[in-house]
This record gives sequence, structure tokens and C-alpha cells, in this order.
Amino acid sequence: MGESKACRGGNQRKKVKKSNEQHCWWWLWTAAETGKGQRRGRASWSVVCGVVLFALGLISLFTGHVASNLEWYSQKLAKHRLWYNNKVLVGGFGHGPIDIWKSQSSKFYYGCSERGPHYAPPVHESLSNGYLLIAASGGLNQQRTGITDAVVVARILNATLVVPELDHNSFWKDDSDFANIFDVDWFISFLAKDIPVVKRVPDEYMRSLEKPPYTMRVPRKSEPQYYLDEVLPTLLRRHVVQLTKFDYRLASDLNEELQRLRCRANYHAFRFTKPLQNLGHKLVMKMRNMAKRYIAVHLRFEPDFLAFYGCYYGGGEKVKHELGEIRKRWTNLPEAILDGEQRKRGKCPLTPHEVGLMLRALGFDNDTHIFGAFGEIYGGEETLQPLKKLFPNFYTKEMLAGEELQPFLPFSSRLAAIDYIVCDESDVFVTNNNGNMAKILAGQRRYMGHKRTIRPNARKLSALFMQREKMSWIAFSSKVKAAQRGFMGEPDEIQSRRVDFHEYPSSCICKKPFKLSDLDNQTDSEYGRNEEDQGVNSTAQTHGIMINGVVMKDASSPEEKEDDDFLAD
Repeated sequence: MGESKACRGGNQRKKVKKSNEQHCWWWLWTAAETGKGQRRGRASWSVVCGVVLFALGLISLFTGHVASNLEWYSQKLAKHRLWYNNKVLVGGFGHGPIDIWKSQSSKFYYGCSERGPHYAPPVHESLSNGYLLIAASGGLNQQRTGITDAVVVARILNATLVVPELDHNSFWKDDSDFANIFDVDWFISFLAKDIPVVKRVPDEYMRSLEKPPYTMRVPRKSEPQYYLDEVLPTLLRRHVVQLTKFDYRLASDLNEELQRLRCRANYHAFRFTKPLQNLGHKLVMKMRNMAKRYIAVHLRFEPDFLAFYGCYYGGGEKVKHELGEIRKRWTNLPEAILDGEQRKRGKCPLTPHEVGLMLRALGFDNDTHIFGAFGEIYGGEETLQPLKKLFPNFYTKEMLAGEELQPFLPFSSRLAAIDYIVCDESDVFVTNNNGNMAKILAGQRRYMGHKRTIRPNARKLSALFMQREKMSWIAFSSKVKAAQRGFMGEPDEIQSRRVDFHEYPSSCICKKPFKLSDLDNQTDSEYGRNEEDQGVNSTAQTHGIMINGVVMKDASSPEEKEDDDFLAD
């Protein structure tokens, strides 16, 4: 009995799947070696094992089902283990080739921003705590992030949100109003189940106020509790409060319901006006008529942008002096030494030529069609020419739209909206920067199906470009591909905790239930982790992200200094 108990106890403790054959032979060998145990126990277990082995032998002999099933499961487990080792433990792609046009893992993820079962209905306008006015700041996409956060703040305060005022005085000098860019009625109706939204504070209410609306500015990245402690009392007392320069004024990390509200606002409530949609989609169709698929490249390479970040790409003292003079526009910036150190740290955007080299090294042919979205390029056509030489099929909205673009030319935000539409519809979106448009499009493309989004690993690539002439093209291409692993827009790319939620909306990305049959059609890099209906980054640690019990290496993009103007693209 001692041996039989040990045998059974050992099986219970190990809790591993072994065949009855293995269990019985293990016990018999143990009993023979130790010579311990009672004969009665050995005899009874011998009979049981013998019967089981005989039955299994008959089944295997006449049907082959047991053997085939064991072989089938072993193959599946081996394939899953191979995928896990190659894909998860090395951080996204394994060592196999990368599909540069499409993420094969995207089919296992979807955008999820539904309200939870205990989500409280919105308060009626007449019963709310007051009216919240928002003065957005920056360019189109910076203002979009602010308005998205304003929706969440209104929910936190139980306030009625007034359709926000757009910034007319920033670097971009655009006097467009909200209704010139976004469908106001859609914005109001879509958010009706979350917060009350009105186009303006009722006139009779404004006339009854003893004082004009109270104006205040909250610190950047403020927590919800700050709004409850500092803003709510003023709102209850004054009934109308305006929050000025409202950009990045709400913490990135909120509870799941508020994060999903962010996603509903950003990815569903914003709808461009019909004139912008019509022209944007017309340009998309022109690109599609020329090629089945196309890349959209968003370039930030304006002289002001480079001067602000202290980026130097060569050119001698003349260029250094020119950028230094531009930098003096900001009195709060320290004097910069323009010597290329910022580039080595990954703080500067790739040049248009470097973007082209990166794409060719990744495997895009020179007949690939590219849509370019950018403003003023430092150095003008001369700077763009190397990229166009690498990709002759290079187009912009000005080239495609012609006279149809004329009504929008005086308005930078409307032009940005057109670029946004064409970039979002592209098969691959590429950016050379970490600005607002790049972040928001990266987040939207993740949420809407994980369309391929390439952001350069600037620190590693900058070092490669500086050594380009010292290596063969094959070696250079191989190193670029290695540097870009984890920067290609895969669903399971590991992000740092400091990554902005607008860029990586993890709470709003869910995984479809895993099915073993999915393995039949997958390669070792084609499917996602089996975590049904959960945010991708549910567990973060200080130096990485915990996935399936493994702390993954941080592959975050370089930190960039925030600024009201130059994150306002």
C-alpha cells in the first residue's frame, strides 16, 4: 500500500498528463527497485495496469485512433511551442521573414470599446454639475487629443460639455472652427450615452450669470482626482468653467471604463465633414487606381521642428547658424550645440532619404506607390529628391487633387485632415517622427484592425545610416530589419508604460478566443496570445511588460520633449 499511495500521490502532486502506460510502468519499476510495499497492493495494481495496457493495445491495433490522436496533439503542442519561443520570447516576429505589407496576427485582435454592464447612464443637461468649456491648443491632431480628453473630464465631473473651441492663434494660424472640420451633430449624438454635449451655453443661462465664465488651466497629465478636488468645486459654484490650453491635461493611465470612453470619442465620435471626406476618399481612389496597395509616409522635417529639437544633419557652419537663429524664437530653450549628438540618441527624425533607405532595406520595391504627407521640408525639393529617386511613384495631395484643393489651401487644419484620411486608408503607414499625427494614426490603425504601421527605431537606425558606406547593401538591409523588429505595428509589440494612450490604446484592443484549429493555417509568426477579451498590456512592470508570465524587454520609442507647437501636427 505504501508504494501504491506514493504512486497515486506522486501523480496528484505532479499533475502532468501521462498515459496510464507510463504510470504503471513507473510504479512497477519503483516497486522492483525498492523492494518495499505489500504484495497485495502490487498484485492489484499489476492487474489494473495489465488490463489497461491490454485494452490500449487492442484499441491501437484495430483502430489506430489512440496513436494518431497522440501524434496529432503532439504536433499541435510542438507547433505552439515553436511559435511561443520564436514569437513571444524574442518580442514579436521571431527570426523568420516579416510580411512588410500586412500583420498576419491582426486577425486575432479587434477594437473593443463597449460600455461595461455597470456603466452609469449620463446625467441630463439640466441636472449636470454645470457647463464645461474647452479651449483646445495646437494643430489639428494635438487639438483632437485634447478634445478626446475633454470628453472624459466631462464624464468625471458629471458636466455638460460645450462643443470645444479650436485654437486660432497657435503656430499653425488656422481660424477653422470645430464645425469646419468635424461633423458636430454626429459628435453630439454619438456621445449621448456618455455625456451631454451642447453647441453652446444657452443664452438665457449666460445672461443670468453674475460673472463671466471662470477660466483656469490645469497641470499636464492631471489625475481624475485633481479634477474632482480642484475643478469640480469651482464648477458647482460658478456653473460655467473654461479650461484653457487644453492639451495633454489628463493622465494617460485611467480605469478601463474611462479609457474605453476615450476610444469611443477618438475613434467613433470624430467624423470629418463631407467636403473633407469626399476629397480625401477621392485621393484614396486615385492611389488605388494606380496600384493595388500603397504606402503613406508622414514626414516632419520643417526647419522649425529641427531647430527646436537641436537636430543637425551636416551642412557646416551656415546650417548651424541658420538653425540656431530659428531656435532663438523660444526663450525658454537652452542653447543647443548642433553636432549630431541628438541624432545619435534617437531624438531626431529620419531624413526623407533615410526613410527611403529604410523602406528599401525592409523589402519595398522601387515600383511601390507612395503618398507623401508633409508641410515645408527643410532644404525643399533637394531634400526630397533622394526619396523620390528611390520611389519614383511618389505623390502628394497637391499633385493628385489639383484645383479641387484650392478651397482648403488657406486652412492648415483642413489640409491636415485630408492627409489624415489618405494616410489612414493606406496599406502601410510610415512616419519619421513621434508627433501627434503619428501617434493618433498609429493608435487608430491598431484599433481598426492593426494595419501595418512602421515607426523607425531612430536610435539604432541613426547609427546604421552613419555607417552605411562601410557595409554592403545586404548587410545593411539585414541590420535594418533586425533594428525594426518591434517597430512594425504588430499587435503584440511591447510598449513602455510611458507610451501615450492615444498611440497604444491597450484597454481598447481585445483578443479573439483562441481555437486549436487556428494553428492549422498559421506560420510561426501568425497568431496572437490566447487571452480572450482583455487589453493587450494588462500587466506592466517597471522595466518591461509581463506577458504569459514572462517579463518582456521594453521596445518603446525614444522620449521626446513635449511642446505646444511642435507636437501639434
